[in-house]
Amino acid sequence: MTVIVDAFGGDNAPLEVLKGCARAVSKLKVNIILTGSESLIKKCASDNGIRLDGIKISHTDEIFDIHDEPNEIVKSKKNTSMGLGLKLLAEGKGDAFVSAGSTGALVMGATFIVKRIRGIKRIAPSPVLPADKGGFILTDAGANTECRPEMLVQFAVMGSAYMEKVMGVDKPRVALLNIGAEETKGRELETEAYRLLKESGLNFVGNIEARDMPKGEVQVVVTDGFTGNVALKLYEGMGSFFSHKIKWIFSGIGLAGTIFSLGKINALRRQMDYKQVGGSALLGVKKPVIKAHGSSDATAFFNAVRQAKECAEANVVGEIEGYIAAASGKE
Repeated sequence: MTVIVDAFGGDNAPLEVLKGCARAVSKLKVNIILTGSESLIKKCASDNGIRLDGIKISHTDEIFDIHDEPNEIVKSKKNTSMGLGLKLLAEGKGDAFVSAGSTGALVMGATFIVKRIRGIKRIAPSPVLPADKGGFILTDAGANTECRPEMLVQFAVMGSAYMEKVMGVDKPRVALLNIGAEETKGRELETEAYRLLKESGLNFVGNIEARDMPKGEVQVVVTDGFTGNVALKLYEGMGSFFSHKIKWIFSGIGLAGTIFSLGKINALRRQMDYKQVGGSALLGVKKPVIKAHGSSDATAFFNAVRQAKECAEANVVGEIEGYIAAASGKE
């Protein structure tokens, strides 16, 4: 299993990328191809005592800047560390790709370099978020701000395949993010998507309001990219808010009380920590592509590589292709 990793994507590159990848080689038994400046990668590894066993370097001096226009990834920026990684993936040089660089550029590059699965209309960034009962996948989380109802059905198909094959959830429950539970709620997008989801053969359980997402009663939450990104950012913000509040609460109960509750505090912190998940799978691409968080550290990169490996091993792409082909045959 070979995972290609953008060595210069993210706020903490290349050091945290190298640390995470070295750990992945050791613990996950994967091979890594790093894309980026060979001299800078080797210097960083040498300066920090990081072994590069099991890691190959595909050289390029160019880096995709977060301020560059996303469509430049297929134009003037196609030879950046991100563009090269996507090219290698498309050529079959690796089984999956990980980058913590620009989300817009990664979606654009995955669409036009690696290409979409036949029949899929749009690629959907789809993070797995923590909840009281396990977790759920949110799709789309920000790429497609304007959607048609049939696109939301495809997001649901892809999210279901991921939760079943990678997260091990049998018959994941699918819900449509809306402003009320009633079937008639929402815009034309939601009301028509509701009808199509009922007929899709998925385990569709109806609408869900945002306040119910943290309960974890459903495993796939479907929406358009605009609504999904608002929900995602609020979810992340509330996680940070509660983390600070927990620290404040326990700062006033003394050392003994804190020690007594430390196990539960750490368990909650791990549950809310995005680093334990890895990143957002870009569902709908012909090969697994994982978007790691921009501020990822070594742990997050390690888990992003693990996530990429699991997507490839579980053949999530093949599962999506099979469902789309079967659905097309019924039309």
